[in-house]
Amino acid sequence: MNQPQNVRILIPEAMKKSVSRRMFLGGSAALGVTAFLAACSSGSGGGGSSSGGLNIYTWGEYDDPAVLTDYTSAKGPKITLDSYGSNPEMIAKLSAAKGTTGYDICVPTHSNIQQMATAGLLTELDHSRLPNMKNLVAKVVNTPFDPGNKYSVCKDWGSTGYVYDTTIIKRDLKSWADFLDAAQKEASGSMSLLEDQSEVAYTYFYANGIDENTTDPAHIAAYRSFIIDKIAPHVQAFESSTNASISSSARALIHCWNGDGRLGILANAEPDRYKWVWPTEGANLWQDNWAIVKGAPHEDAAYEFINYVLDPVVSLKELLYIGYNTGIEGIEEAAKKADIKRPDMVFISDDIMKKLVYSQMTSAEGTIIGIYDELKAAAGK
Repeated sequence: MNQPQNVRILIPEAMKKSVSRRMFLGGSAALGVTAFLAACSSGSGGGGSSSGGLNIYTWGEYDDPAVLTDYTSAKGPKITLDSYGSNPEMIAKLSAAKGTTGYDICVPTHSNIQQMATAGLLTELDHSRLPNMKNLVAKVVNTPFDPGNKYSVCKDWGSTGYVYDTTIIKRDLKSWADFLDAAQKEASGSMSLLEDQSEVAYTYFYANGIDENTTDPAHIAAYRSFIIDKIAPHVQAFESSTNASISSSARALIHCWNGDGRLGILANAEPDRYKWVWPTEGANLWQDNWAIVKGAPHEDAAYEFINYVLDPVVSLKELLYIGYNTGIEGIEEAAKKADIKRPDMVFISDDIMKKLVYSQMTSAEGTIIGIYDELKAAAGK
């Protein structure tokens, strides 16, 4: 992707391996808390660096630069984007600053909204200032994680599955049970898991008919035994951004988010080589959200920008760039008219949606993280 001259991406050397599902969406990366993408601005500072502008704290490479420059041309405020690599990193920085970061907007994943609201990090939204919320479909508003959209508005959403190399794995894989079986057989030593503790646990829970948000000690102990004893020896890598591995045919079996999987397949010289699977048992459902930071110095501009990107025309530009559903009414039809490639990997059918579950922060989170650390230590041995 060729960046406009007024958009800069800085990638610290120390952060080059720290990527998330949002990275490389446009063919390049903005990594870590010190990486800044400055749109319509010659400055590269973080929150508070643009006087009279708009400071957004978000995932790297997660917005179409053209949308940002168009907003500035239409509305005036210059935008500075400061990026982070994880929700905990974002929350830690906002918590430490106690409302003095200078950020106006942040983009938390659904399971973090209530934690942030309780900690006083988010502004309660005035919906009268966001008239374009009417454009959102029912499934992304008034959600269990933020009833009434008190603190957040959908940016986009997606789910998890996997791809496999059909030149190596000849059988038809359809489920998480198939994924875990192939990991121990045809894909042994040539498979990767997401660099996400919970998503790895969900592969086992779904394959065994267990609620992904379980806190049952017996379920978690069984997961630990299986993932360490049966899967760890076969794991080649843990990846946050998987499209590079898919596009280069680096592995036989790759655990991934739908948007990354799609980009990897489209970039592969043999796009039919990899097959994408929406697992039959179901999967995790995640939603990233616009939220206004408590103490935002440019609150009016924050409302104006969020309302701007909820416009159907603008939202379509965002979807075509990031490859994830933006939750706007009629967006699927609009994207297909725009000749989007592999819409089946962007838009989730009703049958699949019925099996997707929002992840929650539970009392078992610390244990799941500990098991993941054990898994990484034992991988390939």
